[in-house]
Amino acid sequence: MNAEKPETTVEVGENLIHFIARSPSVFHAVHGVKEALLYSGFTEIREEDPWHIEKGGKYVVTRNGSALIAFTVPEEGARSFHIMASHADSPCFKIKENPEIKEGPYVKLNVEGYGGMIMSTWLDRPLSVAGRLIVRENGHLAQKLAAVDGTMLVIPSVAIHMDRNVNHKKDWNVQKDLLPLYGLATEKTSFMDVIAASANVKTEDIVAHDLYLYSRVPGTIWGEEKEFISSPKLDDLQCAFAAFRGFMRGKKEKHISVYALFDNEEVGSGTAQGAGSPFLATVLQRLSYSLGFSYDETMAMTAGSFMISADNAHSVHPNHPEYADPVNRPVINGGIVIKYNAQQRYATDGLSAARFKELCRDLSIPVQTFTNRSDNPGGSTLGNISNTKVSMPTVDIGLAQLAMHSSYETAGTLDTAYLVNASIQFFD
Repeated sequence: MNAEKPETTVEVGENLIHFIARSPSVFHAVHGVKEALLYSGFTEIREEDPWHIEKGGKYVVTRNGSALIAFTVPEEGARSFHIMASHADSPCFKIKENPEIKEGPYVKLNVEGYGGMIMSTWLDRPLSVAGRLIVRENGHLAQKLAAVDGTMLVIPSVAIHMDRNVNHKKDWNVQKDLLPLYGLATEKTSFMDVIAASANVKTEDIVAHDLYLYSRVPGTIWGEEKEFISSPKLDDLQCAFAAFRGFMRGKKEKHISVYALFDNEEVGSGTAQGAGSPFLATVLQRLSYSLGFSYDETMAMTAGSFMISADNAHSVHPNHPEYADPVNRPVINGGIVIKYNAQQRYATDGLSAARFKELCRDLSIPVQTFTNRSDNPGGSTLGNISNTKVSMPTVDIGLAQLAMHSSYETAGTLDTAYLVNASIQFFD
């Protein structure tokens, strides 16, 4: 199988933009993936219920509405797992409880930062709100998705005439500088009324909420050869999309194939629905036990398995190449990036890298390497964190992008197609 031809990459990019547009919050991303799986014949199972897994079955389970694991079992059975893991959350602003702040002639919203974002990129952008509501419904608590489909907020910058240092180094204070403007003090419709209407519920029935700002700037494919894609949330919905597409298209005949979509990677993964939780480990154990394997057999299966942790990587910057390692300098559309770190912030080692390189070599897909400058330590990702709960050979990979953690990021259309093809082959 060869890599996608260049003429097909625009279509792949357009599908990615559509996926991101339908995922204004982590809850919407997981819901959309789950609905696609159910439409394709997967059976939804719940952690709260006993599991009855069958050979030839296809299953999906969610946790907290913000993390998802789907898996398939071959008809002939299998003795190993093939896993691809990504995350669906992105740095943004979270709406606090009692959100409205009435100050002078304006109404602002009270927010706090989620993850390490480039804060200036949220200024003067059309913004809206999405997430979930917990509501009273027929005597019970129910979860409802909420997304206001229209610009309802802006975080206005201070004019240069009033802040002559605006173009110099800036220390941003979220509580002071980055509260979004909702309306005038004469506003008759409260913020929670708007949110309730977006979810078709009554305001008085809302008990609690998990709401986030999202950028309404649409994704776009650009460049003379349509080689670039710019959009919110490329980190990490680009990898989540490509891995999911490969999972759905792969034959999945030899291994128990697993697609994992985690939450809270941007704040360290140490939550019940993050890669640092036992979510993946318990799913693998429960499905294995349900198939009749013992604990010892399950541990042997895990040791003989392989995981690809897919989370985007830094491209060398056109204006600041000095920030990149002298020789390990990924470029956009240069191929899938394998990420290394001596401090074990990435799970890649020589063996796992070699196995992934061989997979890509069979498809004529180029690969690149990323390491941080030795004097500039970077962040971590899913692979090494997940391995503290369920250990198996793991490679950390990603797609090269610019402006990581901006509200609007840039990557390559060809790279998306590369990862789709590699994912298909992995799940074959």
